[in-house]
Amino acid sequence: MSEQNLDFVFEEESSQRLDKFLVAHIPELSRSRLQALIEAGNVTVEGEIPHKAGFSLTHGVRVEVTIPPPEPSQLVPEAIPLDILFENDDVLVINKPAGMVVHPSAGHARGTLVHAVLAHVPGIEGVGGEKRPGIVHRLDKDTSGIIILAKNDRAHRWLSDQFQDRQVGKTYLALVDGAPPTPKGRVEAPIGRDPSHRQRMAITLPHKGREAISEYFTIENFDQHTLLEVRILTGRTHQIRLHMAFIECPIVGDTVYGRRQPSLPLTRQFLHAQRLSIIIPGEPSPRTFEAPLLEDLTEILDTLRR
Repeated sequence: MSEQNLDFVFEEESSQRLDKFLVAHIPELSRSRLQALIEAGNVTVEGEIPHKAGFSLTHGVRVEVTIPPPEPSQLVPEAIPLDILFENDDVLVINKPAGMVVHPSAGHARGTLVHAVLAHVPGIEGVGGEKRPGIVHRLDKDTSGIIILAKNDRAHRWLSDQFQDRQVGKTYLALVDGAPPTPKGRVEAPIGRDPSHRQRMAITLPHKGREAISEYFTIENFDQHTLLEVRILTGRTHQIRLHMAFIECPIVGDTVYGRRQPSLPLTRQFLHAQRLSIIIPGEPSPRTFEAPLLEDLTEILDTLRR
């Protein structure tokens, strides 16, 4: 793909933020991608580099945008089997297994979901970023379940905007130790980085963390455990794990925020992204995708029901 050069004239009478203007005129690129182009100096206003996404445009100014070709990826595709729930020209919906990291990071240079997807969809390389092609949201390594990826820049922008605007329905199944204080409820507790353990998150004071909201509903009661459906209204790192521990019913198998010794024979937390509702490109209303529980979790439930 070669470099693209785009030229616009701002014709509105009232001023407008530069990034907002570009979002409307280059719909195939996500907001974050456009903001990165501005910060990198790839956007000029009347020949000058504004650098800031919030630069205010006035009537009649010329805006020029240079979109460089994607940098060659250093990622090597790996033919790892995928449990594909749905696929078309725009999106790929996968039931991710526990133990698989979504994208490369420190200590996880190979074997990620991204490596597997690159082998299945070579054209996804560079979509949304060199290191995280196609990725619009994430799941923890040891959380299984549904994840959606974009196969082109237009779809990446389409999906990313819905996640950013909190228009996506995300429902999880969680088996917890004990029982929550009420059969159903809402947890509003801000989340931020744990100052004592930088690899962990923590419940914080409002001014030190980001807003985090979860709703839970009891599905099934057991003697010492409860199966919950959890819907998240925000998407903070480790949100469900922290919120369940906060109401004193940590997720079974979560040795970071829950019991150090799991109460049931699990090698990971019992947390599964069961359902995702989102509007995919070209469709007028949300489509709901569901990912069945994986075998290790169904075996635990079968044991509890005996």
